[in-house]
Amino acid sequence: MDLSHLLSDLWIISLLGLQTAAVVLTTTHLVLSNRDVPSTVGWTGLVLLTPLVGVVLYWMFGINRIKRKAHRLRPETSLLSEEASVRAEQRAHRLLESRFPGLIPLGHLGDELTLSELEAGNRITPLVNGDAAYPEMLAAIDTAQRSVALSSYIFDNDLAGQRFIAALQRAHRRGVQVRVLIDGVGQWYSRPHTPKVLRQLGIPTGVFLESALPIRNPYLNLRNHRKILVVDGRLGFTGGLNLREGCLLESNPRHPVQDLHFKVEGPVVRGLMEAFGLDWAFTTGERLGCDAWYPVLEPAGESIARCVPDGPDEDFDVLRRLILGALAHARQRVRIVTPYFLPDQTLITALNVIAMSGVEVQILVPQRNNLRFVQWAAEAQAEQILDGRSRIFVTPPPFDHTKLMLIDEAWCFFGSANWDPRSLRLNFELNIECYDAALARRLHALVDEKVADAIEIRAADMRARTLPIRLRDGFARLLTPYL
Repeated sequence: MDLSHLLSDLWIISLLGLQTAAVVLTTTHLVLSNRDVPSTVGWTGLVLLTPLVGVVLYWMFGINRIKRKAHRLRPETSLLSEEASVRAEQRAHRLLESRFPGLIPLGHLGDELTLSELEAGNRITPLVNGDAAYPEMLAAIDTAQRSVALSSYIFDNDLAGQRFIAALQRAHRRGVQVRVLIDGVGQWYSRPHTPKVLRQLGIPTGVFLESALPIRNPYLNLRNHRKILVVDGRLGFTGGLNLREGCLLESNPRHPVQDLHFKVEGPVVRGLMEAFGLDWAFTTGERLGCDAWYPVLEPAGESIARCVPDGPDEDFDVLRRLILGALAHARQRVRIVTPYFLPDQTLITALNVIAMSGVEVQILVPQRNNLRFVQWAAEAQAEQILDGRSRIFVTPPPFDHTKLMLIDEAWCFFGSANWDPRSLRLNFELNIECYDAALARRLHALVDEKVADAIEIRAADMRARTLPIRLRDGFARLLTPYL
């Protein structure tokens, strides 16, 4: 054997050794650090069956590199602001006991999961689509006197986005403190990128975990999916709306998107501001404090509410556990509206158990999803959910991006989170839980309108799919941990 062949053999042996070491290291990391068994099994299978591809994909997308402690980044606020928050919390517990005694344990669960208290004295107003929400949000920015905090997953540089850019520029010129936070993947949905435009205007702008890959990829992990606008620390907006032209349905956009957003007034606005402040401090290192961002908040309405942040840090798995608790307290009906419905086996079992016990469970999803693999995987799960007596309705186009959960006639849950592993385990999300019978009636009426136009699907419909379609959907379901 000549020297060249020997070197070639040594090179191959070295590569195989490195590959084996990488597989062993990756598998060890998976077993020791991953909390979710199906996800662990899926990633392990990918690593073992396709070592090179699996190892690279796992270390790029499969691990949580964020190790932040939220309590270290909490804002410095005034004593008066803290005292007002305590008063709102005390009043909330008294009202919960008098108005919704059956939901007191659910309130305690939220206390334990979020390490925060319910607050009374809030007013929450639903805003349907960008047509209703954007004018309210723009008007709020134009009347800002001290501060504007805006966070969005997608902030397109299009007709709708440019209106917000102009309003933010006007506020900045008036001397208002403006801070804008945009997700590192969400910025790639339009060109030129909005962060670049805002920075050129002198507006302080942060990019959350800027992606190393200059591509628009909805499957990348650890995204800041929250949608928050807080003006003067007093008026807030949150929900499912991104900032983009497609949400303005009255202008007949090329890719229309239905959605639901909420105007928030009262003590719970502080929770929105705290979530933004934490993300801003993590991204930029600047800690926002003082009354410009955290003023004393007086009662504004009758809602008992609380912000529920969730993310792959110390807030891990809060949303999913609160959802399970809410399902356990359902007595008459549960209504879920979500664009991406990929619940894990625990959630599926909970839905089946309460449906078979006589609670009406309605799940509304888009008839035509904008993410093909998610729709296929969801269809593969549908038969199991339908056999459990839950009802699934598909809503016609335009694509419905609404995120809403209603329990009986009192408990409302809305915000940025979807019913999929990405929202419930991998992204930074923010929802609001609200105890308010009047708001629940309004939201049930909105869902009634959606159901009236929807088509109910049956288990027999799922079983009637052709074999190739069933195989396609089944294979897509295997990808659920990565979708």
